[in-house]
Amino acid sequence: MEIILLEDIEGLGKRGQTVKVADGYARNFLLPLGKATVSGGAGARVFQEQEKRRKARDSKMHKDAETLAAELDKVSCTIAVKAGEDDRLFGAVTAADISELLKKQGFQVDKRKILLEEPLKALGVYNVPIKLFQDVDARVKVWVVSE
Repeated sequence: MEIILLEDIEGLGKRGQTVKVADGYARNFLLPLGKATVSGGAGARVFQEQEKRRKARDSKMHKDAETLAAELDKVSCTIAVKAGEDDRLFGAVTAADISELLKKQGFQVDKRKILLEEPLKALGVYNVPIKLFQDVDARVKVWVVSE
């Protein structure tokens, strides 16, 4: 049976590809879970409509992310924490803390989009990367100061 993949499936193909699979695999797994559609007739038209809507949605999200990135690049946040000797923090500044700081300044950024390799554990100035969309990144300057 020939099907059009609606999402990437490892070992089978990428989204939008037409592949030939066993009838049972298509009928019992791919089609009921919405991972594929039949390639002939109405299935192809449905896929094209979905693809058109997805591209329009992605285009809008990309523009919104670029606008937000331009605003976030200008933002500087300051967080005051308790620190001991050698400017080491008692605890750490995490992505959730940075998300809360941004929320107080009027920016809604999910903590999972803040790309910290590890929590900030020392005083200083950090440029924290934020992944807003597939190829749209922003950097926020975070000042970690002693209380």
